[in-house]
Amino acid sequence: MTVLPDEGLPLAGDFPSASPEQWQALVRGVLRRAGEESAHITADEALSTFVEDGIVTQPLYTADDAAPDPGFPGLAPFVRGARAAGNSDAGWDVRQRHTVSDNSAVLTDLENGVTSLWLVVGSEGIPATALNRVLDGVHLALAPVALDAGGETASASAELLRLYEARGVARGDARGNLGADPLGHEARTGEVLDFEMAAYLARRCADTYPGLRALTVDALPYHEAGGSAAQELGCSLATGVAYLRELTRAGLSVERATSQLEFRYAATADQFLTIAKLRAARRLWARVAETCGIPHRGGQFQHVVTSSVMMTRRDPWVNMLRTTIATLSAGVGGADAVTVLPFDDALGLPDGFARRIARNTSAILIEESHLSRVIDPAGGSWYVESLTDQLAHAGWDFFQAIERTGGQRKAVRSGMVGEKLAATWSARSRRLATREEPITGVSEFPHLAENPVARTPGHRSSTGGLPRVRRDDEFDVLRARSDAHFATTGSRPRIYLTGIGTVAEHTARLTFAANLFQAGGIEPVTGGRLAESGTHHACICGSDEDYEAQAATVASELRTEGAEYVLLTGGPGPYLGVDVYVFAGGDAVAALSAALDRMGVSR
Repeated sequence: MTVLPDEGLPLAGDFPSASPEQWQALVRGVLRRAGEESAHITADEALSTFVEDGIVTQPLYTADDAAPDPGFPGLAPFVRGARAAGNSDAGWDVRQRHTVSDNSAVLTDLENGVTSLWLVVGSEGIPATALNRVLDGVHLALAPVALDAGGETASASAELLRLYEARGVARGDARGNLGADPLGHEARTGEVLDFEMAAYLARRCADTYPGLRALTVDALPYHEAGGSAAQELGCSLATGVAYLRELTRAGLSVERATSQLEFRYAATADQFLTIAKLRAARRLWARVAETCGIPHRGGQFQHVVTSSVMMTRRDPWVNMLRTTIATLSAGVGGADAVTVLPFDDALGLPDGFARRIARNTSAILIEESHLSRVIDPAGGSWYVESLTDQLAHAGWDFFQAIERTGGQRKAVRSGMVGEKLAATWSARSRRLATREEPITGVSEFPHLAENPVARTPGHRSSTGGLPRVRRDDEFDVLRARSDAHFATTGSRPRIYLTGIGTVAEHTARLTFAANLFQAGGIEPVTGGRLAESGTHHACICGSDEDYEAQAATVASELRTEGAEYVLLTGGPGPYLGVDVYVFAGGDAVAALSAALDRMGVSR
């Protein structure tokens, strides 16, 4: 056996140490060659990225980027996890969502890796009276059940507790969550529920069912309304504090009240932001527990759900990749339970294949990637620790703003929360429209010839509360116009693309144009002549140098051939005969909508 020397392996021992100043000098050289150097900003500032909530990520992190001590796993402030053992080899709780009375789907999930059930009960889901049938054959002492019943929480909870008694489940073996969430329900639907039922269920669980929680602090309504990570954190914190106030007023101790809460967050394909959000959420709740005098009980139980906002209706297969990254992020971030939405969730009720892929996403990350064998795998990363700290401060600021308004219920009713979320979504919508934030398969690399994925429509979502948004909303409207045109005429709206100069000179912009127009459901036609293309709309693609020499002439020739509108890829210039300019960074949604209008494609 080889014995290493005491000093270990000097991995960089043969290389001279590099200083931050040397790195800065190298970056300035690159920026200078790219024509982007400025005497007024440093290399760090030039390469920094604005995320949201005032958070800026740096291009380079070092040990000088200090963050508060995250502590140890299982101990306050719980940044590194609510339990000392993490998720252990068993991994997180694989919790799958069911919205219809399908006992076969429930049993199939449980037989193939799912470890708990999330049941949507009520007018938007499973009737409370059908719980017995849906859970037929389910070993309730082994499979925790989390209810999501909104205004029907009382009847759904009563039926589930009746089932426990009828099937002889020992009260100490009943596990899961009854899902009372009056503030989340009001935010989502506008329907006002009092706290009496939630307090009654909390007392009953605390006294009789030690493995059951009564309340869910659901942050999804705020995420699904377009909120940022910090706004999601602030709303969840304000809701949790409101529930603590009500439960202690109802007679529970603070310690018993905190044990009745479960927190639900969204996981997106922005993996580092998701990881930091879950770590920051635990730190913030630990701060609340510390203030309440129970720092040792400040660990959050986190149920994390892959984001519905990021799911697309076009090219939905890409959603499998999005949910895989989101699930990995949830696991790395320390989630206790994870729900992977099926890739066809945005289209309707999932089929068996979609449910299988959803549950196997967790199975692969746990069983094959061994993700759960490492406690807080992102811990110690200067970047992650810094991002966690920044996000915790931003979330706490939003929480304080809500408290100054009078608490979560008043902040929602006054419109304060809705206005803040709408402003965040408006800013993000601009990034989506300009494709600064690309959507693969929708705004980038769309596939007009794809076979549509048809699904049985699910229950309609509640209205009356905060809106529900998706990243692909505006582009989907454009594609729907194209689809309707295709159904009526037998063809899609078209645009003729013509390149000028050599192939090497015009390929980049011609590819850009083809990609752009397909994002709006407009079929690009290349080759041949305009008269043979089936359209009276043309777009010129080439280099700036070739535009100076040929753009006006080519535009005139296109007019002669019958072009009613001539577009050009590139910044606006003094080119006679060109009607519209399309370019990178421009508002793609506005440009495509205007193009469809000119083509006579009805709204």
